[in-house]
Amino acid sequence: MQVIDIIKKTYHKLFWSWQPGSEKEAGDAIVKNFALHWFPNKVSKSSLSWNYSLWLGTISFVLFMILVFTGVVLMFLYVPSVERAYWSVKDIQYVVSFGWLMRNMHRISTHLMVFVVFLHMVRVFVTGGYKNGIAVGSNRPLNWIIGIVLLLLTWLLAFTGYLLPWDQLAFWAITVGINIAGEAPLIGNWIRELLLGGSTIDQSALIRFYVLHCFFLPLGLLILFAYHMWRVRKDGGLAVVDKELLKEKKENHEPIKTKTYSLLGLTNGTTVHVGATSIDEEKNSVPSVPHLTRRIWLVSLMTILMVVILSILFPAPLEAPANPNVTPNPAKAPWYFLWLQEIVTISTIKIGSFSINGALIGGILLPAILIIGTVFWPYLDKSSVDSVGVWFPKERKKQNMIFLLVVLLIVLFTIIGTYLRGPYWEFYWPWQSWPEPPVKF
Repeated sequence: MQVIDIIKKTYHKLFWSWQPGSEKEAGDAIVKNFALHWFPNKVSKSSLSWNYSLWLGTISFVLFMILVFTGVVLMFLYVPSVERAYWSVKDIQYVVSFGWLMRNMHRISTHLMVFVVFLHMVRVFVTGGYKNGIAVGSNRPLNWIIGIVLLLLTWLLAFTGYLLPWDQLAFWAITVGINIAGEAPLIGNWIRELLLGGSTIDQSALIRFYVLHCFFLPLGLLILFAYHMWRVRKDGGLAVVDKELLKEKKENHEPIKTKTYSLLGLTNGTTVHVGATSIDEEKNSVPSVPHLTRRIWLVSLMTILMVVILSILFPAPLEAPANPNVTPNPAKAPWYFLWLQEIVTISTIKIGSFSINGALIGGILLPAILIIGTVFWPYLDKSSVDSVGVWFPKERKKQNMIFLLVVLLIVLFTIIGTYLRGPYWEFYWPWQSWPEPPVKF
């Protein structure tokens, strides 16, 4: 029995902060545990609900950590050279034990992270989570802007990793993306040379994409994500908390008889009495440990399980080695940029000798307008604090409809570019067969 008691005491000393025995221990865990210090002592019950945040932020971070773990494993096996890159990826896929699983998980996590971060931004917008509520000193518009930067970095992280297999799919997808970026006024050529290290996609481009993908972009994402989460806490928590506090009725309490209240603060004596008001937050909040930590563990395990299942069901493709002399028809950008490629096609107009550059309009100007609009929208939105943290409030109905229409168009153009565009970028219904285009050498 003594041995069992010693084991129990040792276990409690090591893991008490994750399994506190009292509310005092739960509070101490936040202060004394380095990992838990990120969280507040108590969290509102509404913040823990599934139907508000959908836990998209946590899912995004878990996907990022899966990318880091699988990426480090792949770095030991991948060779960033045009002569060996393709063959090292092929060895990972077919020779290395469980290499196929690591590569598939890395690819699936990338695609899911792009989708989840985008969905997270949509959720924040439609719930008015970018607006300041009643919390003192909050700056949610700034955190909204940081979120937009995180979305762009996620796209760049996925884009730079797309080239690394050095197969036909990767080579020509990056070619299309680089050509669109190269149309940017004034800085197009600079962006192209910065990414490629020259005028063609060769060894210089591969090593630059590799360094960006493995070091600079993940580091930037990690730093900004940490600041993003810190700002959530500084802003008073999720926006749904503001909604909760606004609905909370203020209750009058009898002043403490041993204290009196004056304009200068607390004073001794009982000559001046005022009614004190407070908001009862205790009944709507619970200790972060173990309620929040358990929920995070559950979401993390579900995310990892989903990634593993999808990795088994959908293996990562690997086409023929990259060949600059053989152009696939059609050549498509990565799927998360196909909506841009579709807009480029729509906005390219030729009338006789007159032509409108679709790459400039659809690939640069329109996306720039969308990004600038989303950055400044929190400062243009004049809706009241009653709409903060509320799904589809009536007073924000019009702007939510416009925003969701833009989102729907982006999704629609992505689907069209992925499934309905065939040779020469012609439109084909799913039941139509594609003609066999001649191969150009």
